[in-house]
Amino acid sequence: MIRRASYWFLACAMLAPVGCTQFPDLDHTQDNATAEAAYPALVPIEPLLARAEVPGPDPVQAQAGINARLSGLRARADRLRGTVLTEAEKQRLRNGLR
Repeated sequence: MIRRASYWFLACAMLAPVGCTQFPDLDHTQDNATAEAAYPALVPIEPLLARAEVPGPDPVQAQAGINARLSGLRARADRLRGTVLTEAEKQRLRNGLR
């Protein structure tokens, strides 16, 4: 009984500050252009549902395309990881730092 009362008190104590919150004044936030704007056009739902039921791309083809792009990107990354300088350029740099 005491445990249930303590939970109830804790819940009330946590919710009490919410009742004291100052809400922003939203009465005059809409400008004239917004107030006089036309409502969006209502459209029939059947064409929207028909478009939603059209099957998307074939998963097998999509996976093949993704794998091809992935292998291309990995090959490009491997080329970029290689050395940029030739041995002559590396030797020239070493000699210049001494």
